[in-house]
Amino acid sequence: MPKPVSRRELIRRLRRLGFDGPFPGGRHEAMRHLFSGLKVPVPNPHSGDIDWSLTKRLLAQAGITRKQWDQAGK
Repeated sequence: MPKPVSRRELIRRLRRLGFDGPFPGGRHEAMRHLFSGLKVPVPNPHSGDIDWSLTKRLLAQAGITRKQWDQAGK
């Protein structure tokens, strides 16, 4: 089972995968892919880490594979 990830780590990895931001938006900030313009919401920085199930849904929405996610963490 994957580990929870901090908001800072989520943003860091998304930037390595070609996203820019986070930019202010409606309820959540969002990051935008530099080439496709795809937007992915970034959870608000309340307390604690982001659960792995939410991270998994965000990655699916962004079209990021598990392999890409793991490589961005190195």
